Amino acid sequence: MQLNTREASLVEAFRRLPPNTAAELSALAQRLAGLMPNGKIDWSDSWSDEDLTEFRAASLRRLDEEESEDPN
Repeated sequence: MQLNTREASLVEAFRRLPPNTAAELSALAQRLAGLMPNGKIDWSDSWSDEDLTEFRAASLRRLDEEESEDPN
């Protein structure tokens, strides 16, 4: 079976998990898949590089604001 880039990345991340965590994640994925047995992941709504850049910038601004409000 040929995996696309996202699928291969997911498999690699899964392989790095401790065995017990991998088993829990696998069980969770199977339960979720059972909720929609004929569903497939549609990657067309993936974030573009521009989306990621904007999200990262907004997150950093929010963190800066929270730190400036923290008296500690």
